Amino acid sequence: MEKLSNPQNTIAVIQKYEFAFQKKFGQNFLIDGHVLDKIIAAADITKEDFVLEIGPGIGTMTQYLSEAAGRVLAVEIDKMLIPILHETLAGYENVEILNEDILKVDIAALVEEKNGGKPIKVVANLPYYITTPIIMGLLEQHVPVKSITVMVQKEVAQRMQAQPGSKDYGALSLAVQYYCEPYIAANVPPNCFIPRPKVGSAVIRLTAHREPPVKTEHEKLMFALIRASFNQRRKTLANGLSNAPELTFTKEEITGAIEKLGVPAGVRGETLALEQFAQLANILGGKRTNDTDCDCGR
Repeated sequence: MEKLSNPQNTIAVIQKYEFAFQKKFGQNFLIDGHVLDKIIAAADITKEDFVLEIGPGIGTMTQYLSEAAGRVLAVEIDKMLIPILHETLAGYENVEILNEDILKVDIAALVEEKNGGKPIKVVANLPYYITTPIIMGLLEQHVPVKSITVMVQKEVAQRMQAQPGSKDYGALSLAVQYYCEPYIAANVPPNCFIPRPKVGSAVIRLTAHREPPVKTEHEKLMFALIRASFNQRRKTLANGLSNAPELTFTKEEITGAIEKLGVPAGVRGETLALEQFAQLANILGGKRTNDTDCDCGR
């Protein structure tokens, strides 16, 4: 099968199968070989690697991955694409195709079954509407990953690597940076896809930390504090945390913890670094002796 990164080959396959793009799946197929080369290089794929590809589409990037990796597991939700994938990937013996919704798959169990639980690399051209659920699912489920290299909406990539005080900084920034080191490897214009998306895209690599960059015994509480801080971004940190239904600390406990943190009383959550949220979780978590079952202040 000729490379699908050639737009003419992609169009020929689409026409042969009379494939209709489905908006609900956010389907935009890559048609630029230079971008695909950048993705493979950013992910640092070798023959030692087991790669999980999410949303292979018609198999454009899968062809590149299979040539670089030891094994590739491609998980595709759209059953209409499965016969196309069987044709476009017929010459690649190290590829397995799985017709499943990745959001409903126990990925950790899948990795255990397919790769003996050993760390994998994830590579994907993600549908923009489910980018965050997929990435956070991989991270929060503690799937053994070496890295996650994905094509996402440019604004989302910027949020993942944003620093405190910037307009892009938020809960996603903190969550990603707790688990990984983000690096934007390439910006990708709309004309690199069929059909063209309405927004710019970016390739971002998330390299998993061996150990989290901050230490806390109250990880769930820390993320509850982060979510509460950015759910009401315009409010001060104290007011945002006091009004959060998932937290049951008193206003006095919260203001006392913020004071102990050594920041101004009127500070906003968007100015706090990851380390400060970890410290705040340690301070508030230490106030409750029975928080082992629920680290959310209950």
